[in-house]
Amino acid sequence: MPDPKLAKDTIAAIATPPGDGGVGIVRISGPNSRIIASAVFRPAASTFADFKPYRLHYGHVLDAQGRELDDVLAAFMPGPNSYTGEDVVEINCHGGRAVLAAVLEEILDRGARLAERGEFTYRAFMHGRIDLSQAEAVAEMIHAPTKAAMHLAQVKLSGVLGETIQRLRQRLEGLRAQLVVAVDFPEDELECLPPEEMVAVCSSVRGEIEGLLAAVDRTRAWREGALVVLAGRVNAGKSSLMNALLGRNRAIVTDQPGTTRDYLEESINLGGLNIRLADTAGIRQTEDAVEAAGLEMGRELMDRADLVLLLADASEPFSEDVLTTAAGLDPARTLVVLNKADLPGFAEAHGAPLADMGMEAVTVSAKTGNGVDRLCERIRDRVLGGAGQPDPDEIAPNARQAKVLAEAGEELLLLEEDAMADIPYDLLSVRLETACDSLANITGEITSNEILNTIFDGFCIGK
Repeated sequence: MPDPKLAKDTIAAIATPPGDGGVGIVRISGPNSRIIASAVFRPAASTFADFKPYRLHYGHVLDAQGRELDDVLAAFMPGPNSYTGEDVVEINCHGGRAVLAAVLEEILDRGARLAERGEFTYRAFMHGRIDLSQAEAVAEMIHAPTKAAMHLAQVKLSGVLGETIQRLRQRLEGLRAQLVVAVDFPEDELECLPPEEMVAVCSSVRGEIEGLLAAVDRTRAWREGALVVLAGRVNAGKSSLMNALLGRNRAIVTDQPGTTRDYLEESINLGGLNIRLADTAGIRQTEDAVEAAGLEMGRELMDRADLVLLLADASEPFSEDVLTTAAGLDPARTLVVLNKADLPGFAEAHGAPLADMGMEAVTVSAKTGNGVDRLCERIRDRVLGGAGQPDPDEIAPNARQAKVLAEAGEELLLLEEDAMADIPYDLLSVRLETACDSLANITGEITSNEILNTIFDGFCIGK
């Protein structure tokens, strides 16, 4: 049932990001949108009553004393054919903070309520304009760090995931209906599906679920990006390499060891892949409490990293500290960077002990930039693990959806085992109902308020 607030509340918010810009948008949605807009907006060539929907109209926003605040373009989109399914007005103003705040203030003074986080999209969901998977895709579009992530979100925004889930759920509901009839009307001796056919249906649905879950792992790096941590002894050149990878001076570089005591984090785009690059404090023994805290933070980052770049000064034999650090790392998540290839004493042979640990090594000079392009290629390849660009039509569930899909798949696997063990139909029906309810959680047909609050609280105000 729709939220009772939807019937009476008209909401408003600034829909564009904070900051100064050429254009900013104030959005109004709800039963009194048109009335409120007509009180603050004066069209240049007509009255608000003459507005043609879905067109931009030039005019001015007025304050309570009738003074012009800004010249704007306004559009009216009547429900149900609007984003929220309600009457919507969007006012395009100049994008300064003061202008947008003043326009919003006038709208709120006329009776609108400031929208909560994600409330416009929540209303679209509650009015049936989109399902819950599409609502989540809106947030994913907003936060997409790369073009690949944007395309993956767009596929779900089109409704394909919801349609797939509906189709799978309908197959299971059809099977459950037959079981319910057999349980409720045993005297009719209705013929039910043989266990083998029940298993075939469940196995087929489970196979499609497993395909969706495989896409989660296959596209994770494209959707979420990856954390790559630079680690190594002091003065190994981590900050220099950080700057070389970024293409600008972000980290302080000096001849004095231990310049970085905390950690720095920046994002770079490697061939369409978003990499969060963290430069950690140099590894060494220390009595300094601040530096020790920075080292501990670095160790925690290495534990969480998708890939650790273990930087080593290969102009001299490796110290025991480097070998000890390497011994505590997973070779599958470690790429050794043999730095300072520009120095006379450099020798790749210095990296032999790490090669014996099964670790791949790349040679670079962070100072001259030689080898950095090759390093970028290896970072990208290692993070992706051999996965190429996502298919244009790839359906990639997010973490919440994947968890629910896994639960449904597990329930179906148990049902298959129970069916072959001649478990009573009423118990099989309960398992089917549980699996169906799990799938319905993805589209929002069965979803708790707690889950809805978690999802929509992740939105910005104005979307």
